Amino acid sequence: MNTADKHFKFINSKTGYVIFYTSLNAGLPTEKLKEELEKVKFQVASKNGLYHGTVYWEEIKADN
Repeated sequence: MNTADKHFKFINSKTGYVIFYTSLNAGLPTEKLKEELEKVKFQVASKNGLYHGTVYWEEIKADN
C-alpha cells in the first residue's frame, strides 16, 4: 500500500455492498480529489446499471 495514496471504496447504498475500490494521490488538493471521486462514482454507477445517487464513497482508513 503506497502511503502517498488515499484509498476509497464505493458502496451501493441500497445493498450496502462495496462495488469498487480505487486509490488517488494524497497530494491532490481537496477540490480536485472530490472531482476525481465524483468522476469515478459516475463511472461505477454507469457500469453497474445504477442511478449515480445510489452510489457513495468512503475513505478507507488504516487502523493504527
